[in-house]
Amino acid sequence: MLTDIEIAQQADIRPVGEIAKKLGISEDDLEYYGKYKAKLSESLIRETADKDDGKLILVTAINPTPAGEGKTTVSVGLADSLSAAGKKTAVCLREPSLGPVFGIKGGAAGGGYSQVIPMEDINLHFTGDMHAITAANNLCCAMLDNHIQQGNALKIDVKRILIKHCLDMNDRELRNIVAGLGGRMNGVPREDGFIITVASEVMAILCLASDIDDLKERLGNILVAYNTDGQPVYAKDIKANGAMTALLKDAVKPNLVQTLEGTPAIVHGGPFANIAHGCNSVRATKLGLKLADYVVTEAGFGSDLGAEKFFDIKCRKSGLRPSAVVIVATVRALKYNGGVPRAELGSENIEALKKGIVNLGVHIENMQNFGVPAVVAINRFAADTEAELKVIEDYCTQLGADFAVAEMFLRGSNGGQDLASKVIAAAEKPSQFNLTYEDDLSIKDKILAVAQKIYRADGVNYTSQALKALADIERLDTKNLPVCVAKTQYSLSDDPAVLGRPEGFNITVRDIRLSNGAGFIVVYTGDIMTMPGLPKAPAAEKIDVDSSGKITGLF
Repeated sequence: MLTDIEIAQQADIRPVGEIAKKLGISEDDLEYYGKYKAKLSESLIRETADKDDGKLILVTAINPTPAGEGKTTVSVGLADSLSAAGKKTAVCLREPSLGPVFGIKGGAAGGGYSQVIPMEDINLHFTGDMHAITAANNLCCAMLDNHIQQGNALKIDVKRILIKHCLDMNDRELRNIVAGLGGRMNGVPREDGFIITVASEVMAILCLASDIDDLKERLGNILVAYNTDGQPVYAKDIKANGAMTALLKDAVKPNLVQTLEGTPAIVHGGPFANIAHGCNSVRATKLGLKLADYVVTEAGFGSDLGAEKFFDIKCRKSGLRPSAVVIVATVRALKYNGGVPRAELGSENIEALKKGIVNLGVHIENMQNFGVPAVVAINRFAADTEAELKVIEDYCTQLGADFAVAEMFLRGSNGGQDLASKVIAAAEKPSQFNLTYEDDLSIKDKILAVAQKIYRADGVNYTSQALKALADIERLDTKNLPVCVAKTQYSLSDDPAVLGRPEGFNITVRDIRLSNGAGFIVVYTGDIMTMPGLPKAPAAEKIDVDSSGKITGLF
C-alpha cells in the first residue's frame, strides 16, 4: 500500500490557476507562490463582499486518541464528495505547524486518497505564513526588551512581562529560560520563555482579523506587560504594531491550493484547539462562502475544544453561522475509550465499544444543544467489523443523529457519497443556533458554563495564581470577552487519562491570561503546555530528501 506522501507525489496536480477558475477567480486575483500555490488578493475579498453566502459545514470529532480519528481526511473527502455530487465546493483548513510535523502527530493535510496538495509544501514552509507570524511576535518581544534597555520610560515591570517569544517547533528546552545575561550591554536579566507559534496571540489575531486595518489595531492591543504602578502596557505603547503589521501584510491573505481530486482548498491560519481557538482564519472562511455554494471547514481536536471555540469565539465574533455539523468517530477510538489497549484495537470487541461509545454521545448532545443539525461520520478502517459498525449506527439512531459510513481514505470521493447526501439534507434543515453563554456574564460564570454544559463537570476550582490573574484582568475592560479554555484534548475532563464520559469531577483552573488583541480570555487547566516537546522517537527521524529534492517520510 502506498504511503500518504507517495499518493500525493503521484497525483495529477493541476496549475493553481485552473483550480481558481472553478471558483470564478481571475488571474489578476492570484499572487503566485510557484505553480501550485497562490495567495488570494485583497481586491478579490473586497469585490466579493456583497455576494450571497454558501452553506457552511463544520467538521468536528470525538475526543482524539493515539489511534487517530481522521478528521482532516474526512473534511477533505467530504469536500471532494460534494464536488462529485455537482456542488460548487471549497474546503477551508488550517495550516500545519512544524511542531507536530516533526513530532508525533505528523502533518495536517489529510491522508490516503483524501489529501490537499502539494502536501510537502503545505506541511513544511508553505507560503511562509508561520514564519511571518513568528517574526512579528518576536519583533514585539525585541522592541519590549529594547525599551527596557534604553531607559524604560514606561516603567515596565520586568517581573510582569506577559508576552513570550515563539518558535514553530516543539522544543521543551525553551519553555523556561533566563535571558539578558552577559553584562549591561546585553540587556536586563529576567526570566523568559518560548511558546509554539500556533499558541501565540499573533496567530489568533491573524485568524480573527477582518482586514489589515483590524489586524493592526488588534496587534496594538496586545497586553505585553504591566508597569511598576500596576498599569497595563500594550504593544501600541512601545510602537510595535505598525512594523508587526508590515511583517504580516502578505500572511493575512488566504492561500489557495487543491485536493487530490481538484477541489479548491483555502488553507490559512493554524492555531491549536487545546491551547488556542483551533480554527482557520475568518477571512478564509468568509471568502470561501462568497465563492462556493458549500464550504467545508474543521475545528481542531474534539467538539469539546474545537467546535465549542468555533461557535463561542469564531462565530460569536464574526457572525458566521454553520448550516450543519459533521462529527467524526471511529470504531477503534471508541474501543480505546472503552479500555482496549492500542495494540488490540484491530480485534472485534463489542463490549468495549459499547462501554466507550458514551464519549460519542456527549459530542452528539453538545452539537444538538448548539442547535445545528448534526451527522455522524463513521470513519471506517479495514479492521472494523459489520457488527461493530452496527453498534455505532444503532447508538446514533437512539440519540436522533443521522450517520454515514465514510471511506474516503481508501476510495476518495467514491467513499463519501452517502455522507455528502446526508450533509446536503442536514444543511437544508432549519436550525436555531445557540451559544454556550451570553456576553454579559462574568468571566467565572462563562468558565462554569463551558465546564458544565460542554465537559459535564460538576464545577470549577481555581488556584491562587488563577484568582490573582483574574483580579488583574477584571480591572480592565474585559466584561464582554469570550473564554478560550486550554485543556487536554484526550478527555472531556482536564485529566488526559480519564476517558469515555467522566462523571463527578471538577475542572481546575491554574492560570488565566488576557489575549486582548485577539479578543478572548485564555483559561489554563490541568498540565496543558503552550510549548510541546518532542517524543522519544520524533517523526523527524524518518523524514529525508534525496539528491533530486524528493522528500520522503512525511505523513
